[in-house]
Amino acid sequence: MAHTAPSMTSLPSGYRAVVVGASGGLGRAFVELLEADAHCGGVTGLGRNSVPSLDVTDEPSIAAAAAVLKASGPVDLLVDATGVLHDNSMLPEKTLDSVRPTALVWSFANNAIGPLLLAKHFHSALPRRGKSVFATLSARVGSIADNRLGGWYAYRMSKAALNMALRTAAVEIARKRPDAVCLALHPGTVATPLSAPFGDDGAKTRPEEAARRLLAVIDGCDASRTGSFLAYDGTEIPW
Repeated sequence: MAHTAPSMTSLPSGYRAVVVGASGGLGRAFVELLEADAHCGGVTGLGRNSVPSLDVTDEPSIAAAAAVLKASGPVDLLVDATGVLHDNSMLPEKTLDSVRPTALVWSFANNAIGPLLLAKHFHSALPRRGKSVFATLSARVGSIADNRLGGWYAYRMSKAALNMALRTAAVEIARKRPDAVCLALHPGTVATPLSAPFGDDGAKTRPEEAARRLLAVIDGCDASRTGSFLAYDGTEIPW
């Protein structure tokens, strides 16, 4: 299905994009919107079933995929649309008594360590000069300052760790790639399998609209915003 995408004119004409987690609802929407942008020179969607395949919990697969992509030239935009909240055996914890080490390890592996490994292996694919972007999906519940309800230990902790990883990587990447923009983005509550057990689907944002909003935020940021934690409307979220 065709989508009207924001044209990413802040990136070079013919920019090359990579979307990790392309088989998910939000990841798929990113791919479709970027493919619809006439300013884009090509989009590669990566995931467990792509060629090359990439699993954020398997570093060798990340390294191999990055090597394949880098062999074809610079990557101007990388969007990490991966993340986990629950599975058939694990739901967000409502109380301390519900905390399980296995859920914590699983959440950190997917939500914090995986995106950091993406930065590790893909940062050298960003061009040395000119705007480039490494963006990863965080969540408002990862904000320590904004935490007023408690609960959701594994998800909150792993997203807070992701924010620190992104901020730290942004500092290092800026030393060699001063025009690069590293962003942690909150998409809002999106109607995807991740949010399916929580809330009314009618009140959630459709993946296409959520991806469109985030691409507009990305397009509006320059290097002065690198290391930022931003919501889908471009406002800063406190750490």
